[in-house]
Amino acid sequence: MSMRMPTYFISHGIGPWSYMRGPLREASALLERHLAAVPSELPAVPRAVAVVSGHWEEQEITVATSPRPGMVYDYRGFPEYTYAINYPAPGSPEIARRVIELLRDRGWNARGDEHRGLDVATFGILKPMYPDAGIPVVPISIKASYDAREHFEIGRALAALRSEGVLLIGSGFTFHNLGLRGPASTAPSLAFDSWLRRTLLDAEGEERGGALARWKQAPAASLAHPSEEHLLPLMVIAGAAGDDPGTVVYGELLMGTTAVSSFRFAPLRAPSSFDRLAA
Repeated sequence: MSMRMPTYFISHGIGPWSYMRGPLREASALLERHLAAVPSELPAVPRAVAVVSGHWEEQEITVATSPRPGMVYDYRGFPEYTYAINYPAPGSPEIARRVIELLRDRGWNARGDEHRGLDVATFGILKPMYPDAGIPVVPISIKASYDAREHFEIGRALAALRSEGVLLIGSGFTFHNLGLRGPASTAPSLAFDSWLRRTLLDAEGEERGGALARWKQAPAASLAHPSEEHLLPLMVIAGAAGDDPGTVVYGELLMGTTAVSSFRFAPLRAPSSFDRLAA
């Protein structure tokens, strides 16, 4: 088996669902099972998990450098106990410096941030994956440029991490329109999800990058992402994927109404036990 890490784009769920009790946690059961299975899909225990978060936007790509990152409660309207969540994973200043080095070598003005903690797009997905919080975590921002092609190229620059034992994850959503919820979201989310699956599974490398750069021409694109911050982590992951084929590793109508999917890129396609949207 290749020791090069696969890379993932994960539709991260709603708020701090993985720490909650009740209906939202129950509605996220398939997502939780998928995330819990990720460590078993890896060729080795990762040195660190680097998470490109759709919840962290900066003018330049920014990397959290703290050895002990704190918590960022970037959500509203959830139970009081969710604002005391602690996911005590260490950071990795060494890996953070490597991320910055790789980006600067390609011409980006990447910088470190010693104060940035773990936001919900990061700790929310890592709790089911590594509940003991024993793997170092390196958060990475997206750029305020919102340039899809630029983020794809950023991913290409970070691809070297995969051969260095770093698990690279993009955390966002394949559908993110807070003004379009419930049954009204079903048709547009399915239309965009179908296009995204074809694009990611049927194309590779530069062809895939070119198609993603034109994502605004996809069916229901403006409804799926009126603001694209939750899609940009996917562009980074697709760039880091290179010529590796994509696999859908999770898909469902979340809350019974909204089509969402997650993707894995690795040298060999892998069957998914967590895709309820498969034809």
